[in-house]
Amino acid sequence: MDSAEYERKIAFRFAAFDQDGNGYIDRADFNAAAARLLTEFGTAARCDKGQALYSGAEAFWQGMAGIADVDGDQRVNRAEFVGGAVKRLRDSPERFAEIARPFLRAAIAVADQENDGAAAVPAVERALRVLGASPDAAAFAAQSLDADRDGRVAEADAVAAFSAYFTVIEPDA
Repeated sequence: MDSAEYERKIAFRFAAFDQDGNGYIDRADFNAAAARLLTEFGTAARCDKGQALYSGAEAFWQGMAGIADVDGDQRVNRAEFVGGAVKRLRDSPERFAEIARPFLRAAIAVADQENDGAAAVPAVERALRVLGASPDAAAFAAQSLDADRDGRVAEADAVAAFSAYFTVIEPDA
């Protein structure tokens, strides 16, 4: 894939992070995503799972800001996102995905109604819709995340998929 195509794919992902559509990714976008997940699964913000999700959202934001907030204004515009994400992905897609690990771990825990360390595919689909995926995309992604086809999605699967999302999946899908 050429550099222009690579950057186009990364830029497309910007909208998924810009939860409020204001043209920037900031801490509020990550907190809003966490709040919507907690609401969807009836989880209190003050319980252990809720606190872990907000902590994961903060860690994710800090990681994102650390690689992309070039001007230090505590928000990431599209150009900063494209530049930071592309550089990090070229260096190591797995390391880029690691900034999302605490949030992904906590989101899986919130969606994990059986408390066994993995979330059922339908719960993952719900979570993806809450985070802005279309119903079709959420259904496809949730099924794809179930790598061993046991009907459950574990943290490792979610982290690997996060990395792949930025490098493999077509941006128009």
